Amino acid sequence: MGAVLGLLLGVGLLLVWSSFQAPRSRPAARTPRLRPLLDRAGLGDVGVGGFALVCVVCAVLATVVVLVASRTLPVALVFGAMGAYLPVAVLRGRAARRQREFAEVWPEAVDNLASAVRAGMSLPEALGALSVRGPEPLREAFAGFALDYQVSGRFADSLDRLKERLADPVGDRVVESLRVAREVGGGDLGRLLRSLSGFLRDDVRTRSELQARQAWTINGARLAVAAPWLVLLLMCFQPEVIQRYSTGAGVVVLVGGAVLCVVAYRAMMLIGQLPTERRILS
Repeated sequence: MGAVLGLLLGVGLLLVWSSFQAPRSRPAARTPRLRPLLDRAGLGDVGVGGFALVCVVCAVLATVVVLVASRTLPVALVFGAMGAYLPVAVLRGRAARRQREFAEVWPEAVDNLASAVRAGMSLPEALGALSVRGPEPLREAFAGFALDYQVSGRFADSLDRLKERLADPVGDRVVESLRVAREVGGGDLGRLLRSLSGFLRDDVRTRSELQARQAWTINGARLAVAAPWLVLLLMCFQPEVIQRYSTGAGVVVLVGGAVLCVVAYRAMMLIGQLPTERRILS
């Protein structure tokens, strides 16, 4: 009996001691680098592993096709690396187009919100109505918001999920403005929405002018990088010439040319790059 009492006393003291210890915080799980890119491209349902598999398949196909045409392994491996990067380049282009498309229609969406609020609708009802009367690119995201709010009734949580669906910097600004307006309350919501619409229109106009002037720089950089590799691809139909790249000197030329092209392209893109908006509170 004494042993049992001693054991219980020890357990009790251990529990008292552990209650004063600060819990150890677990390190946050690292998000794969491709996950934000997939979200910005509107492919949130696509897994990172599945997309990586697509890259591997493209790399293998490019390597096999060029190897059959040239019978030169170093050249085939270079084009295989290009094939692996091709899905990433397509994904980046899709994400950029989607972001530009959203930026162009956000002023119209905010105007619709202001009109709905002025007509007497509540803010959640006005947001849900954008799934029917809002701009076409945004309707699916706001339809999801309407369903979330109808099921849960939690405005803040529904806004968080709306931000995840949009994955857009301008959308983050709009959502956080609506969150603050909802929490603070008052009759200035219509004025806030009209001011926000004006700011968004000015931003779209300025960015469009800059992107039009920047286009020649980007296109020139892409053409300068692609030209030597297109010539190399055409040389695959001349076996006596392309076989020279299977030697040690040929491999050095291929690797050096690839490194120089990557460095030059990145430098050109950095020089002509416009400031990109970062997502807030994401």
